[in-house]
Amino acid sequence: MWVKVCGLGTTETVHAAIDVGADAIGFVFAPRSPRTIDPATVRGLIADVPADVETVGVFRNQPIAEVIAMATAAGVGWVQLHGDEPPSDHDRLHDLGFSTIRATSAARYAADEGRLEFGEDRLLIDAPVPGAGETFDASSLIADPPHRDWVLAGGLRPDNVAGLIAQLGPAGVDVSSGVESAPGVKSVDLIRAFVEAATSGR
Repeated sequence: MWVKVCGLGTTETVHAAIDVGADAIGFVFAPRSPRTIDPATVRGLIADVPADVETVGVFRNQPIAEVIAMATAAGVGWVQLHGDEPPSDHDRLHDLGFSTIRATSAARYAADEGRLEFGEDRLLIDAPVPGAGETFDASSLIADPPHRDWVLAGGLRPDNVAGLIAQLGPAGVDVSSGVESAPGVKSVDLIRAFVEAATSGR
């Protein structure tokens, strides 16, 4: 089970996620989010991150030139595109050495748009409003799950992640608001509880 803790913003929470066994840590560069952070701060936060922990910059409907500039300045190895970005954006990022995650909503997946492959390295299926902490109707995933490894996000918390993993069978999970004490404020205790619950079947 691959686990990503997203929307981090402090040294304490970055270290908490890594120490408890998270496989990836994410930083939000999309505007108008309570978790938005600047590239210079992220570069400092990931300076001593072990090489086997993936560092992910999250973007949403931003010009590809801006995505590349910010991801490069931050020093992340992965870029998550969480909007309507075309396959060519993934191609450009790959050409520059980045790995990519394409995020789509469960509704888009059900409408077939999400089943398309854009050349991404990972597919993430989320709730309709990313970062809102809302679960979604998973009937489409139960009836016709992706025929590839995929990552589940949307409304995940320490108390429900193990059950949803068992029900839906993703290869990974991604959490943000589910480990917060207030919007944009991560809890070290909740991060630890989430990762431990998600990886209990490893």
